[in-house]
Amino acid sequence: MSETYTLPAGIRHLRADKALALSHPEHSRTAFRRAFDAGLVRRGGQAISSDTNVQSGDVLEFEFPATRPTELKAVKIPLEVVFEDRHLLAVNKPAGMIVHPGAGTGEDTLVHALLAHCAGSLSGIGGVERPGIVHRLDRETSGLIIVAKTDAAHRGLAEQFAERSLQKEYLALVSGVPALLSGSIRKAIGRNPAQRHKMAVVDEESGGKDAHTDWEIVERFPPLATLLRCTIHTGRTHQIRVHLKSMGHVLLGDAVYGWKADPRLPVPPERVMLHAEHLVLRHPITGRTLDLRAPVPPDFRRLVTSLRKLSAPLPVRRAKTAARKIAR
Repeated sequence: MSETYTLPAGIRHLRADKALALSHPEHSRTAFRRAFDAGLVRRGGQAISSDTNVQSGDVLEFEFPATRPTELKAVKIPLEVVFEDRHLLAVNKPAGMIVHPGAGTGEDTLVHALLAHCAGSLSGIGGVERPGIVHRLDRETSGLIIVAKTDAAHRGLAEQFAERSLQKEYLALVSGVPALLSGSIRKAIGRNPAQRHKMAVVDEESGGKDAHTDWEIVERFPPLATLLRCTIHTGRTHQIRVHLKSMGHVLLGDAVYGWKADPRLPVPPERVMLHAEHLVLRHPITGRTLDLRAPVPPDFRRLVTSLRKLSAPLPVRRAKTAARKIAR
């Protein structure tokens, strides 16, 4: 169904796409871009381009192309839902589950599961019916992923990630014991020039992007391992893994970044020991604060429990609340 918009007095020269975006904030710029590309924005019955200059008194008629159904198959895969309403949901992704399908993946990704779970209520941003995933977790990382069901929620969540206004905390089991109780790592991250599938600390002149991770010790298991709580203020690929490696404490199980099997460990890790445990955000529609936590998965819990039995743990007083979250 088409809509019309008459530009108000006082406008002399303004791009058509900016005029529509400013006057109709309920629609995304991406949606308007698709409308222009499809020739569905008209002035005087003639299709115009997005960079056409418009002015007061011009009447613009527009409509949006139909959302195309996704070609992916909906697959009923059990999901651990932490929060859900008609606008969004948060799930506790298990380790081993890939978020987005790609070359070589099967029909067991988070997207396949969401297509079944959210049938009939998916974000259509980009013109394809699909779940509005605005951030990712590595395959081996477990924990919270927030998903938008509507375009409005998608835009609101994307803005919060872009503005870095969310609080994102991870639990990480690392090798060795840091000398300090807490710290802050501010090192740019980019592609490893020698191994393109890996990331590395790279100066900004060489293409690295600003990255900031705060960390604190939750519990120590000398000399083998330490449980850390990491807060990330940026969202670079493999950020925690690269930053902790740079301080000499590789994540247990992270062979990509240099972890080697240690026969002293009572339970060998079967994956990268990283869990997205805590997420605080503003609901993109209601504005209320959502304080979400994902229970620690069994494999993570087992390894912590075995480490406690092997060594005399040295808990850190200010992080004792976090330590209690992993049952003894």
